[in-house]
Amino acid sequence: MTDLSLVALPGGLPDKRQVAASFSRAAASYDSVAELQRDVGTQLLQRLPASFVPSRWLDLGCGTGYFTRALAERFAARHGLALDIAEGMLEHARPLGGAQHFIAGDAERLPLQDATCELIFSSLAVQWCADFEAVLGEAFRVLKPGGIFAFASLCVGTLYELRDSWRQVDGLVHVNRFREFARYQQLCTASGLRTLSLQNQAHVLHYPDVRSLTHELKALGAHNLNPGRPGGLTGRARILGLVEAYEQYRQAQGLPATYQVVYAVLEKPL
Repeated sequence: MTDLSLVALPGGLPDKRQVAASFSRAAASYDSVAELQRDVGTQLLQRLPASFVPSRWLDLGCGTGYFTRALAERFAARHGLALDIAEGMLEHARPLGGAQHFIAGDAERLPLQDATCELIFSSLAVQWCADFEAVLGEAFRVLKPGGIFAFASLCVGTLYELRDSWRQVDGLVHVNRFREFARYQQLCTASGLRTLSLQNQAHVLHYPDVRSLTHELKALGAHNLNPGRPGGLTGRARILGLVEAYEQYRQAQGLPATYQVVYAVLEKPL
């Protein structure tokens, strides 16, 4: 497995070792609460060029393998690879099939040879990478000329209701930080890959109460992983304060949770 000892975290992004451990623990519960993940990955698949049929593809940050199997179905009889930093996710995904090889590795340092894939597909994984410039560089290296890097990620504005509600309670870091959309634009433009499409789209989910939202984040392994997060148990008074603050956002459908999703389709020039 790729060395995870490099933990320089610009912008306060979480330590990859904590990300890997958290998602490994969540492997068994992940698919039961992954409505957003399935919706986003499906939309990303739909954004691939209709006539594009790669002979070898990589599901980068494959998680439980849901989209590994979707890629295998779409590109039948093609050679597929699935890679994730979380061993627990790979152990869950491997028996379900879809790829010829399931690989433990890091998106910032792919254990693959140059120019070996025609598609790199990554849905809601690269937001956990502190060095996204390295991710783009690795995608450029591993793709064949004419190959495509399609990714969906999260940017600033994600879970702003939860963040702002916590800010009213204690001002501490309770919600994961993400890059600005403009930073994605800058890095993609500078990567050497040609931008076929790059968009930011809001997805809003609704919950009956705060507990339902926080339970889902924990089941996904996507609860607060930030440096500077509060340690220990969260006191009852603070929870009541959070509930009161979040209620200000309530809509007819329930309590909203907004995810700002970045969709990108990039091509390596011929």
